[in-house]
Amino acid sequence: MTQRHERIARRFNELKAADRAGLVTFISAGDPDYDTSLETLLALPEAGADVIELGMPFTDPMADGPSIQASTLRALEAGQTMAKTLEMVRALRERDDATPVVLMGYYNPIYCMGVETFLAEAAEAGVDGLIVVDLPPEHDAELCLPAKAHGLDFIRLATPTTDAKRLPLVLENTSGFLYYVSSTGVTGAAAPSAERVEQEVDAIRAHSTLPIGVGFGIRTPEQAERIARFADAVVVGSALTDIVAQAESPAEASRGVLELTRSLAGAVRRARETAEA
Repeated sequence: MTQRHERIARRFNELKAADRAGLVTFISAGDPDYDTSLETLLALPEAGADVIELGMPFTDPMADGPSIQASTLRALEAGQTMAKTLEMVRALRERDDATPVVLMGYYNPIYCMGVETFLAEAAEAGVDGLIVVDLPPEHDAELCLPAKAHGLDFIRLATPTTDAKRLPLVLENTSGFLYYVSSTGVTGAAAPSAERVEQEVDAIRAHSTLPIGVGFGIRTPEQAERIARFADAVVVGSALTDIVAQAESPAEASRGVLELTRSLAGAVRRARETAEA
C-alpha cells in the first residue's frame, strides 16, 4: 500500500506535471445513508475527483453552512458513526490506492474516540490527512503533531482575515496542502471574486511552497474553472450536499453528485487551456 503521507504529495506533483489544478470534492460520510454514501465515495475518483474530503458527522458543525449542517445531521440520523466512516475508507482502499482521502470535521468526535485510537485506526484504514476546523495552531500538541507522527497530513485553513503576522503560525505545522477559505463566514457562502482570491493566493505563495486549494462558495463549473486558472486545487462541498438534499431518492442523490463532479472536473481540467487560448 502507498504510504499515507505520500499520496497527497504525489497527487499534487502529478497535477503540477500535468499543468492543471485538482478537484477536491466533499461529501458527508453516511449521507443520505451508509450504502449510498459508500457507493458515491467509490465512484468519485472515476468521476474526476483528485482528492476526496470525507466529512466526519458531528452534531454541532459550527463552521458549516445550512447545506453541510443538514448533510451531517442526515448522516447521524441514518446511524453514521466514526467506525463506519473509517470502514468506508477501508472499502475505498480495496479498490483505489492512489486517491488521497482527507477526513474533515471537528475535534469532539476524535476526542471522544481517543486521539491515539482514532489516529491509529485512521492510518490503518488508509486516511491521508485531517482537516479539523476547531483546533487552532496554539493546540497543535493535541492532534496536529500526533497525527503527523502517524503519517497523516494536517491541513490547515487560511482565510481572508489571516494577516501576515498570523500566517506563519498557521503554516508552521501544516502539510499536504493549505486550504484557502475564499470568503468569510460559513461553508456555502457567496461565490468569491476570482480576481480578489487570486491576489490573496499570490500573497500566501510568498510565504509557502505548499499547494493551495481554494474553497467556500464554489458551486458551478464556471466558477470552478475561473479558480482553477491560478489555484492548485478547487474545493467543492455545499453544491454536492445540496444535490443529496434535493434528490427524490438515494439513487438519484448519488447520480446527481457524480454528474456534477464530472462537470466540475471537466471545467477544472480545461481551465488553463482556456486561459492560454
